[in-house]
Amino acid sequence: MSPVALSSSAARRVKKVLSSEAPGAVLRVAVDGGGCSGFQYAFTIVDGPAPDDLVLERDGATVVIDPMSIDYMRGSEIDFVDDLIGQSFKIHNPNATASCGCGTSFAL
Repeated sequence: MSPVALSSSAARRVKKVLSSEAPGAVLRVAVDGGGCSGFQYAFTIVDGPAPDDLVLERDGATVVIDPMSIDYMRGSEIDFVDDLIGQSFKIHNPNATASCGCGTSFAL
């Protein structure tokens, strides 16, 4: 079992986003220091996975996570929500002890 899950709605959105990129492009999800709660998630499109990345594939979508970020995200689910506030990727992280209102910043 993978240490991080990718929801079907996130996979659909990643596939749509990557459809206009160069072949082999993937979505990189990383944890960076900063944000209003101490850590924040970063989403970038890169040419392909690094040799030590965790590679998540679902329904034709590919997401990669570096080993250091996996330590902070273990047990998480990457989701995509479309609600009254807007559309965004959300990380449901059971390790986070606090998060900000925007959902991209968290504390451990």
